[in-house]
Amino acid sequence: MKLITTLSALALVAWAANVPAQSVSPNQVRSWAAGCANCHGTNGRAEPGMVALAGASKDDIVKKMQDYKAGRLPATLMHQLAKGYSDEQIEAIAAFFAAQKK
Repeated sequence: MKLITTLSALALVAWAANVPAQSVSPNQVRSWAAGCANCHGTNGRAEPGMVALAGASKDDIVKKMQDYKAGRLPATLMHQLAKGYSDEQIEAIAAFFAAQKK
């Protein structure tokens, strides 16, 4: 019985180590992504002349956001907006847009 309890405890610790410190609901992520709609369109489907995010690579979105946040990419607005998001929020927003149909 003690072995089962120990194994259960170890499994719980291993699982907890892989769970984000703060679980974010899909509605919260959608709310963050909605702030991008003015320039990038609803759900990332931009109007002609704007940058579409729907269906873009998550890794590409994260890299660009991190570059804006660090000031490595020139911008008129994105560098300021990117600084308002944590790295975890950027990951979640990028995943949201990557999952959208183009």
